[in-house]
Amino acid sequence: MEPQTAAVVTKELAPPQAAAAVSESRTIDLILKIVAYVALVFTALVMFIPFIFSVTTSVKTPAEANQLLSLKGLFWPNEISFAAYRTAFDSDIDRWFINSTFVAAIWVIGRAFTATTAGYAFARIKFPGRQILFIMVLSTIIVPGIVKIVPEFILLKNLHMIDSYWALTLPFIVDAFPIFLMKQFFESFPGELEEAARVDGANRYRMFAQIVLPNAMPAMTAVAIFSFQGSWNWFLEPLIFINNPHLRTLPLGLAYFHTQFYTDWPTLMAIAVISTVPIAIFYLIFQRWFVEGQSRSGIKG
Repeated sequence: MEPQTAAVVTKELAPPQAAAAVSESRTIDLILKIVAYVALVFTALVMFIPFIFSVTTSVKTPAEANQLLSLKGLFWPNEISFAAYRTAFDSDIDRWFINSTFVAAIWVIGRAFTATTAGYAFARIKFPGRQILFIMVLSTIIVPGIVKIVPEFILLKNLHMIDSYWALTLPFIVDAFPIFLMKQFFESFPGELEEAARVDGANRYRMFAQIVLPNAMPAMTAVAIFSFQGSWNWFLEPLIFINNPHLRTLPLGLAYFHTQFYTDWPTLMAIAVISTVPIAIFYLIFQRWFVEGQSRSGIKG
């Protein structure tokens, strides 16, 4: 009997237990997927509950907000009122919003530029002391932010930048983590594309601008989201560096707002919702590139 004929006969004579085992394996995989999806949905709901509570509380009256009599009243108001939002918009929230938007834009643009250029240099350009310099940059991640506040304050004061937009932007447009993320991305970038461009006569700057940079948009989006989130939720340094009320960002303004309306929960929740919406929209728009950038950069969540 020829080998092919023997294989066919063996396959035909396979015991029924093999098919049962395959069916059982598929059933187990399906159950595991269902359990995973249920766990993810449950986790998402748990994470989303505080935001739902903030939204529903913001449309309650102050009297109802101070009375948590039932679970139904906790997440749905008996009487919808937008007075809290009118109070919020009567404050300086428009100025705080403009300041936060300006600072976030500087952070995003500055960190995208410094992270891409430094990350590309560390990943692709060989120069003396490259590894030592990268280790020095990376080691700044382990330094707690609270430790750097006093040196930053002294430097900004000596440079006459306290109580200005410079204090909110200049020291923070360079950060080690975005540089590390972009370096990881550029190390996974195919070197053959650069070699082909070099053969065609392109120099280093042209290769970076026309070939490397357009393909780095997913990683740059991840850097942009991290930078935007960090600047938008930023509180401690503005509290120390800024005294001028016209330079307050949203978190700082919300803190001062709390001192005036510390018992008016609908108003506090209204301004908290207004502060949360922009960063949620920013993430929803760029989430696809964010996930792709993290996966291609080797960053595991």
